[in-house]
Amino acid sequence: MKPAVVYISYDGMLEPLGQSQVLAYLEHLRRGYDVHLISFEKKNDWRDKVRMAAMKERTAASGIAWYPQAYHKYPSAPATAFDIFMGTMVAIWLVVRHRALLVHVRSYVPAAMGLVATKVTGAKFLFDIRGFWADERVDGGLWKRDSALYRVTKRLERHFFRSADHIVALTDASKREIENFAFMSGRHPAISVIPTCADLDRFRRTKPKEAGSFVLGYVGSVGTWYLFDEVVACFKLILERHKDAKLLVVNRNEHDLIRRTVIAGGVDLGRLELVSAEHAQVPQFIERMDAGIAIIKPVYSKIASAPTKLAEYLGCGVPCLGNTNVGDMAQILESRQVGVAVDAFTDSGRRNAVERLFDLIADPKTPSRCEATARELFSLESGVARYRSIYERLTAPQRSEKARMAEMAEE
Repeated sequence: MKPAVVYISYDGMLEPLGQSQVLAYLEHLRRGYDVHLISFEKKNDWRDKVRMAAMKERTAASGIAWYPQAYHKYPSAPATAFDIFMGTMVAIWLVVRHRALLVHVRSYVPAAMGLVATKVTGAKFLFDIRGFWADERVDGGLWKRDSALYRVTKRLERHFFRSADHIVALTDASKREIENFAFMSGRHPAISVIPTCADLDRFRRTKPKEAGSFVLGYVGSVGTWYLFDEVVACFKLILERHKDAKLLVVNRNEHDLIRRTVIAGGVDLGRLELVSAEHAQVPQFIERMDAGIAIIKPVYSKIASAPTKLAEYLGCGVPCLGNTNVGDMAQILESRQVGVAVDAFTDSGRRNAVERLFDLIADPKTPSRCEATARELFSLESGVARYRSIYERLTAPQRSEKARMAEMAEE
């Protein structure tokens, strides 16, 4: 009988992030574990009966027991508190019913649910931090640093870290930061670094890029700490050399904001190609790109970030234009010659980065370096193997104890 694991995600499985960074892993891990997945689905996704039914079929076919919950957004704090209560109750019920040995939580809101469930049941607690969430809320302008919400969340953060049986971080930079937290003195749970990975069977180069207009590509959300105005500013410099260049943006829900930002940046909307796509369709758009771009607000909380789009670009053999002070991104791009990091949001800083990007694209070996880097650092198989190793370490002692208890009962 496979040991049971309860996985809690505040991201929905009908969202691209949920599919690439939760479901893709669990579809592999379920081969050795009885996986029970709790997710929170946004209102529009919840109402999409066709896609909900398709996801239920997908999870059932994979052997994953899926328990979708409705995500509540307004009013913010009470809505989140309600979701935490509901998620906690479901988690406790699942752990008890299936005698789960491990609760795996993805970020802070699920951690609030999972910590209670593990305290009540004695299951192990795997804290997959994803980022410094409370500080992200401040750095993104959503909370004030002196607000009650921030102070309460930072107090909870201490409990999450100190109660964890194992911690997963996305970057080496965040691992070093966690190890230096004063409240971690005398408490040394194992910390693994597993960056956001991509399914390289899907995100791969199937053919050389077709000749034609230069294409700068952007995949994912904009706003908050994603600096799309900087994306437009860099693209405007590209237009100086390639007058017919295209800015290809793959995005689900923020098309009006994207168009406004492009216009405000002085770029003609005729240069923009804006598409909405399911996650499975994204590789075909990346293959059209000469370069991808990922510009993120360089603030404290972002030392813990590893943008998913970076792994996806590189897997398709596409170099990336990124920026410094965001996790390990700049070090990866520059040291492996698979991209360029903007070090200053000034005309000279952007111009220098764009010129170096052109040089990189002109190198015929660049696509192969990108693919090799993706395979080494960001392959889904590698990420799954590291999670499986953690699962085995956390469940093996409990499984042994349960086996001994069963043997004693039989005697």
